[in-house]
Amino acid sequence: MVILTDSNLDVVTLEGHSAFNGVRMVRYTRYCMTDTDHNQPEDVDHWRTEIKQMRADKDQFFTDHPQSPIKPEYREDFEGLAYFEPDPEFRVPTRVRVYGNPDPIELDVTAGAPIRYLRSVIFEFELRGERIQMAGYRQESADDRTIFIPFRDKTTGQQTYHRGRYMEMEPDDELVNGDVVTLDFNLAYNPFCAYAETFACPLAPEENWLEVVVPAGEKTPPETIVDD
Repeated sequence: MVILTDSNLDVVTLEGHSAFNGVRMVRYTRYCMTDTDHNQPEDVDHWRTEIKQMRADKDQFFTDHPQSPIKPEYREDFEGLAYFEPDPEFRVPTRVRVYGNPDPIELDVTAGAPIRYLRSVIFEFELRGERIQMAGYRQESADDRTIFIPFRDKTTGQQTYHRGRYMEMEPDDELVNGDVVTLDFNLAYNPFCAYAETFACPLAPEENWLEVVVPAGEKTPPETIVDD
């Protein structure tokens, strides 16, 4: 999730299910991130194909959409975003702990005042031998069920964007304590401020700094398209 504040944009919107290819992204997020039966897709080849198609769609959005975060003068050199290869190891089953009265938390932003969220859920899981807890947030004013999951890991600042990456999920039903859902780190993406400093993006709080390497999802953007 990123607040678009670029002066060249006529519409202020949110990255994720509204700014990029919304219908497809929401549908695919549900498919990949809220599987309550198991963490591995039934058809791995089909799953990989779906992820690669979504990435190709995003490349197309970045190439020619009016709300692309890439400056028009850089788009001629754009040959696609960089990703880790899809890996089912990073589809992780997580047990959910839900807050009935969620605590407010202010997330620092790359530019401007902090944004107030509600810490609505904790995801508990094991990844690469480490037991991990990671928080999911909702905006106080939001009417939908979208859960925002900003995070950092041991690739941050090396293979991936130095300010962290995002995931989102939109469960079909309200989550309750003990639910098991799948988080798919292969869907981790960069906030728009990775491409231009004119965007204001929430930063992952320390409780979501993972002490493991997560080589999945989007990598650091190509330097040729970054306006800093």
